[in-house]
Amino acid sequence: MGLYGQMNPGVATQAPMDNDLSFFAPGDAAALRSAFGRFGTGVTVITTQTDAGPMGMTANSFSSVSLDPPLVLWSAALRSKRHDVFATTQTYCIHVLGQDQEAMALHFASQGHDFTSFDWTAGPGGAPQLEGCLAAFHCKLDAVHPAGDHSIILGEVTHAAERPGDGAGLLFDKGRFGVFTAKAAGP
Repeated sequence: MGLYGQMNPGVATQAPMDNDLSFFAPGDAAALRSAFGRFGTGVTVITTQTDAGPMGMTANSFSSVSLDPPLVLWSAALRSKRHDVFATTQTYCIHVLGQDQEAMALHFASQGHDFTSFDWTAGPGGAPQLEGCLAAFHCKLDAVHPAGDHSIILGEVTHAAERPGDGAGLLFDKGRFGVFTAKAAGP
């Protein structure tokens, strides 16, 4: 490794950065949650159909995994009342929320059975597809992996849809909702 952590000695050296990080023990849950919150994420709502009707859950842990086969993942907290339903359902839909859907994110973060405020239709695998989202990924369950106080839920995308246009996604950063603002193109 080169000077100041550079891995390529052919690149010009840079002045050292100020290291004003405050270290803490990973066992300090509040500090760890705060540090994790520094990584801004998109916001999704996951839906499935149950014997009692449709169920939804807000999650910001969504990530694409593979194009071939098409795989995505998200994680659900073990302490969630909805964990067991989503960890065992065979089909579900992941909705990427737009900047105008904060109310939907908050609604499904606090409860999951009331769909009366939102328009939806049954998707190709039976999971509810909410209207107005930027994208929707209908999935069949591929695997569930235990991961500490969460389960990582891996799904194979069977159908996908995208809203036309350039709508901005709803983001979550440091415990707040917001949107991405692009920098002006430079020379």
